[in-house]
Amino acid sequence: MADLTNNFVGIKSPNPFWLASAPPTDKAYNVERAFKAGWGGVMWKTLGEDGPPVVNVNGPRYGAIFGGDRRLIGLNNIELITDRELQVNLREIKQVKKDWPDRAVVVSLMVPCEEDAWKTILPVVEETGADGIELNFGCPHGMSERGMGAAVGQVPEYIEMVTRWCKQNTRMPVIVKLTPNITDIRYPARAAHRGGADAVSLINTINSIVSVDLDNFAPNPTIDGKGTHGGYCGPAVKPIAMNMVAEIARDAETTGLPISGIGGISNWRDAAEFMALGSGNVQVCTAAMVYGFKIVEEMISGLSNWMDERGYTSIDDFVGKAVPNVSDWQYLNLNHITKAKIDQDACIECGRCHIACEDTSHQAIMATKDGKRHFEVMDDECVGCNLCVLVCPVENCISMEVKEVGSIDERTGRVVAKDYANWTTHPNNPSAITEPAE
Repeated sequence: MADLTNNFVGIKSPNPFWLASAPPTDKAYNVERAFKAGWGGVMWKTLGEDGPPVVNVNGPRYGAIFGGDRRLIGLNNIELITDRELQVNLREIKQVKKDWPDRAVVVSLMVPCEEDAWKTILPVVEETGADGIELNFGCPHGMSERGMGAAVGQVPEYIEMVTRWCKQNTRMPVIVKLTPNITDIRYPARAAHRGGADAVSLINTINSIVSVDLDNFAPNPTIDGKGTHGGYCGPAVKPIAMNMVAEIARDAETTGLPISGIGGISNWRDAAEFMALGSGNVQVCTAAMVYGFKIVEEMISGLSNWMDERGYTSIDDFVGKAVPNVSDWQYLNLNHITKAKIDQDACIECGRCHIACEDTSHQAIMATKDGKRHFEVMDDECVGCNLCVLVCPVENCISMEVKEVGSIDERTGRVVAKDYANWTTHPNNPSAITEPAE
């Protein structure tokens, strides 16, 4: 059996599945239910400084994007950090860690960008016995307008400064949570690295308005006729999150910096993909909010079974395994040539491939043959874009076949796979190449 034990920056847990800092980790009751279900760790919902509590809206806090089957694919929230008193949270964290010593309990923190504020909160969190802290430099709404959250995460100099303060004033591992609301994720990651961060976690939510109520013309969720931007998460953000994880994992300036992957993880396969791109563990939120804590059971069994099938004994065997295969465009092999092929026995003759190709692509799929409805790829026109594969409603009906360089279309006698090996690359534009003279 595969060993799912996780050791992330010295924080041990029975598996790499942690709950992200969010409503599911706001109190002991939720966290204990999560641990009973099998979660390996939690990021306790973000704590603020001692004083008057944060006040959240007393109305709708979420907006959503749904697929055609009512499946939730994107969730927007306008909720702030915890609105429970600091001392109440600290007592509960201490008790939970005492009762569940084998689970990871990391505390998310957000206080004003002042050294004294961090010096004040770090000792009281450390006293709880928590395993580490996560600096919330990602929240894009509410708190950012107060100079915290993403307002810090968008300024590398602030990230480095606050990270250094924390490293100087606590024994606990410091994980820096990054905002995706930035042009190049490598710069904040580098700043965290320079500041001494033990790890980074990403992504936090994406700034968004998911919909507008066309009856009262206000963004959703609507509070007394008004709406605001919020944080977007869920399956829809997974591609963005994985790209940012990969960018940090392959950046020479952050080599070896541990990553906790977050963003749209809903099952074991999502988690494995994040880990293959360099994440040492993963954090989950939206999926737990939609389906409940017991989804971790499928995550654990699914990942374990896959690892057994592949011969992996620990997650370290495949963490980062995909990173060397993430490349810049100009290094892709232009001599790897594919053409679409339609399985005529599986084809239901719906014509979606033909319409997509005819209207929006390369006019490479014939619609009729011998006067009958029939769909067939013309290799000499096909550029291998695979749009037809994606729009076909029948799984595996259309496949992409690799063609040898110099292959000839038997129908027309034309070359369908040019040899680009000797073409010249333009020095200022690697995607522009020139055919050699005859």
